[in-house]
Amino acid sequence: MTQLPNCPECNSEYTYEDGTLIICPECGHEWAPTEDDETNNEKVYKDANGNILEDGDSITVIKDLKVKGSSLVVKRGTKVKNIRLIDGDHDIDCKIDGIGPMQLKTEFVKKV
Repeated sequence: MTQLPNCPECNSEYTYEDGTLIICPECGHEWAPTEDDETNNEKVYKDANGNILEDGDSITVIKDLKVKGSSLVVKRGTKVKNIRLIDGDHDIDCKIDGIGPMQLKTEFVKKV
């Protein structure tokens, strides 16, 4: 589900789409979405502490994570360099020394 912009008249967050228009149920204002509204829908990736993550950042794992289908464990405190952010269930694509390529969720990491 995409995040719709707040109403420009009353700043209500309860807007909805009706065809090509966006409508505010509180004040009745109708408007056509602009390109600015669409660019605000970019996903922001945040670590467990709320810091914004970007491609190429270094992170630290904050919880022991079992590797699915293996007896390996990514230990708490493991540092990972040069991450890549992706869309999907797991937000981070990376390569961990001793384990190899894998994907992590942003909720289990913190930015270094």
